[in-house]
Amino acid sequence: MLVDTDVLIWHLRGLAQATQRLDAIPKLTISAITYLELLQGMRSKAELSAVQKSLELRHAERLPVTPAITERAVALMETLALSHGLQVGDALIAATALEHNLALLTANTKHFAAIEGIRIERFESGS
Repeated sequence: MLVDTDVLIWHLRGLAQATQRLDAIPKLTISAITYLELLQGMRSKAELSAVQKSLELRHAERLPVTPAITERAVALMETLALSHGLQVGDALIAATALEHNLALLTANTKHFAAIEGIRIERFESGS
């Protein structure tokens, strides 16, 4: 299972449901884009350290952006950017899930709903 950025943000903000859901995943796998999105949202070195420590404690695997993922993301953007507002980060995350045949755990199901073939597991934040 590939974990989307939003679920990790909920976890880092202390939402118990997010932590419990992550605890239930045998191996935490994220896209390199997810890690970059987390870095983009950092407001201090302390937050950066907390993110790095959390991922390290969970032995997170970060999947790189490969040429195949790039090409799939390009095709998704060409097809869905204008009609559905697909953003670059979501296209790359979706392409990573598709290329690795992984379900995507996300609370932002509307961002990925139009993508053919993607398996989405909805995370309910309860908020």
